Formats: sequence, structure tokens, C-alpha cells
Amino acid sequence: MRTRLQKISKYRPSVFQGKMNFAVASRRGITLTAEHPAERMMLRILLSALLGLALAYLYFVGASVLNVIARKEALAQTASLATAVAVLERDYFAASQAVSPSQGAQLGLAPVATTAYVYRPSILGDASQAQHASLVRSRNEI
Repeated sequence: MRTRLQKISKYRPSVFQGKMNFAVASRRGITLTAEHPAERMMLRILLSALLGLALAYLYFVGASVLNVIARKEALAQTASLATAVAVLERDYFAASQAVSPSQGAQLGLAPVATTAYVYRPSILGDASQAQHASLVRSRNEI
């Protein structure tokens, strides 16, 4: 009652397909069951780098959120300061329209009788002309 096994292929398998010899490969190369001496150190370095990057990410996200909040507060403060300046300008123009020469006399102010203006040429103006003249001369010299 023996049954005959049917062949899958008419070709004979090669020598290399017959079996897989893992014992020979483990003696020559790297095996996954043995731990490399630097593996733990590299794992610690990678985990600490990952932790550092995560903390840097959290810091930068938090800093940008705080900058957005500070910007909104600064815009609100700018609007309130602009309103205060507008009120002060309105009060100034209202007060300047109310002041006249007759009210100045009531306050004890008197008009200036004689006005004398003094013109004093600055040395800076003379120096710039002298410097310009020396530049023109130096361009012509070869």
C-alpha cells in the first residue's frame, strides 16, 4: 500500500537547494542572536538624541504659541495707545483753537517788540565744500 510520490518537476534540484546550512553562516558572519559590544551604547545615544529632538520640538512649539499670544497683546496695547494719542490730539486742537492773543494778554503774555536773528555759518558746511573741492582735484590728478 505504498503510494508513489509524484514529482513536482522533472528537473533535479541543485546541490545548493538541498538544505540551508545556518551553522556555517554563523561562524563566518554576523548573527542576530549575539549582541554587538557597541549596541547598548548606540541605543542609548539614539534614544537620547530622540529625546533631545522631542524636547526641542516641544520648546519651539511652545515658544511660537507664546509669541502669537504676545503679538495679540501687543496689537491690543497698540490700539489702546493709538486711541489715547487721538484723544490727546483732539484735546490739543480744541485747546489751541481756544487760545487767542487777547487771552494771552489776560495770562500775562506780551508780544515780542523787536526780534533780532543771528546768522552763523557752520563749520560743517565749509568743510564739506573744501572736501568736495579736494575730491575734484584728486580725480584730475594722475
